Amino acid sequence: MKAAVFTMKLEPDLRAEFMAEAEASHRPASQVVREFMRAFIQQQRAQREHDAFVQRKVEIARASAQDGLGRSNEEVEAAFAARRAAHS
Repeated sequence: MKAAVFTMKLEPDLRAEFMAEAEASHRPASQVVREFMRAFIQQQRAQREHDAFVQRKVEIARASAQDGLGRSNEEVEAAFAARRAAHS
């Protein structure tokens, strides 16, 4: 696979500090950037998967509530208040 060139603008101080830290870690700057990119990709994909999971859960809960399969906040609070009273 042929490598692609990625060009970006950086503040001179940021570039100098980054290059110094990459050198101090005994790794080429391009390797460090590739690692950052891979981590970013993984993080973004995981976040999208989590968001989709939560969205599905919300949709299921809303459908359940619309079908009358749930308890109101007042019912839940009353049930737990009774449990707390029974265990105190």
